[in-house]
Amino acid sequence: MASSADKLKQLLLDGHVGEFNQERQGMKLDLRGMDLRHADLRELDADGLDLGDCHLRQADLRGLDLRQTDLQGASIAGAKISGAYFPMELSAEEINLSLQHGTRMRYR
Repeated sequence: MASSADKLKQLLLDGHVGEFNQERQGMKLDLRGMDLRHADLRELDADGLDLGDCHLRQADLRGLDLRQTDLQGASIAGAKISGAYFPMELSAEEINLSLQHGTRMRYR
């Protein structure tokens, strides 16, 4: 039987971001290492999510507030990030390196 966390992950993978947000209801959730390449995450409530080590290559992150999201080790190569807020612990250089070259982001 699948756990509630597994069901939430599947909603996200299937592109049901609104339903994911509703079901999650502010719950802290570890999504570490998920493959979210090409995912449209524009409506994601990312507050308190652990997206560390996630593959976010070419994902649509436009307008997201990621300030309270763990992105340690995540890669955002080619992602759309216009209007997104990133954690203060990530320098602009670190974000740019990941965006341009796919490096994994490291916190200061």
